[in-house]
Amino acid sequence: MRLSFDIALRFLKSGKGQTLLIILGISVGVAVQMFIGSLIQGLQISLVDTTIGSSSQITISSVNKDKTIKNWERVVYEANLLSPNIKNISVSADGPANIDYEEDIDSVLIRGFNLDDADRIYKFKEGLLEGSLPFKKDETIIGKELSTKSKAKLNDKIVIVTPSGEQIKLKVTGIFDLEVSSLNDTWVVTNLETAQEILSLDSNVTSVEMQVSDVFKADEIAKQLKYTLSIEDTKVDNWKDQNQSLLSGLNGQSVSSYMIQVFVLVAVLLGISSVLAISVVQRSKQLGILKAMGIKDKDASLIFVFQGLMLGLIGAIIGVCFGFALLYVFTKFAVKPDGNPVVPIFINKGFIALSGMFAILSATIASLIPARLSSKLNPIEVIKNG
Repeated sequence: MRLSFDIALRFLKSGKGQTLLIILGISVGVAVQMFIGSLIQGLQISLVDTTIGSSSQITISSVNKDKTIKNWERVVYEANLLSPNIKNISVSADGPANIDYEEDIDSVLIRGFNLDDADRIYKFKEGLLEGSLPFKKDETIIGKELSTKSKAKLNDKIVIVTPSGEQIKLKVTGIFDLEVSSLNDTWVVTNLETAQEILSLDSNVTSVEMQVSDVFKADEIAKQLKYTLSIEDTKVDNWKDQNQSLLSGLNGQSVSSYMIQVFVLVAVLLGISSVLAISVVQRSKQLGILKAMGIKDKDASLIFVFQGLMLGLIGAIIGVCFGFALLYVFTKFAVKPDGNPVVPIFINKGFIALSGMFAILSATIASLIPARLSSKLNPIEVIKNG
């Protein structure tokens, strides 16, 4: 085995141009695989974060006549039993109302929360353009579009017309931008007590919202919750069932990424195999002499297996370095006006290591064809024909 390794190393050194060509092919393949994979993973994470990362991923609501959950503390307790699968839980009191502009009336959605809990889901503090959260009774924060329409500024009071026709004045303690126009235009966010009073809910809530540690397992966790809850007249919804088009797009991205990576690997494998097969023909005289001197067919085959292994290892290392360089260049030149990358890059160490291992494995597998050819060489025929 040691002899086979030494001969393989000598063959690689003697054919430097050929060796460099194969290493370049492997390096480019690994770099492309790493770049595309990291780019698509980053795109998916960004897409998931912007669409469902700041919203409820599992929602428990009521199906009874008044659409309220009376024993919501029990629901929260039972949901917490599934921890650590569930990481954030918030109760909500929601309902339609109207805002009186004096010259006009428009419909809005009253959303009341325990704000410390809700902020972990909706990130209201991050979205605040000015002001603070409405922790006190009869305080609210509104979206920037609603602020513009109602001409309400910080510390102004807006008039909310309740479903029963009563008028309640709320002090605006903050203006937010959740980066979704429909939410900025309609949400009137307040504390739970104020919303319950406006909507005449007593101490009840309309939903229990939560986020999970793995967003793609939300449907499985929702099923567990459905069977765990002892409270009747409730339903459990999850983002995957409600966003099939988004889920389909994410799956399509993953499939396309895998297909591209497979084709890159196949191209690398065929390239290495063909070049090493030519190397068998080029080195047939040397191999014939070695066999005539007593080297076994197995050892002759190992020469090319070692070549493939060394080429794959060197190519994978250079390819990973080249891949990082590509990602760095992308983050510097493909940027938004604010200087952030168009697509955030996600560095997955496991994926990068896997890409390198696949390259080494592909190079080794590719060497099996020339290894088999070398084992079939007849030393007498090779030396006789020159």
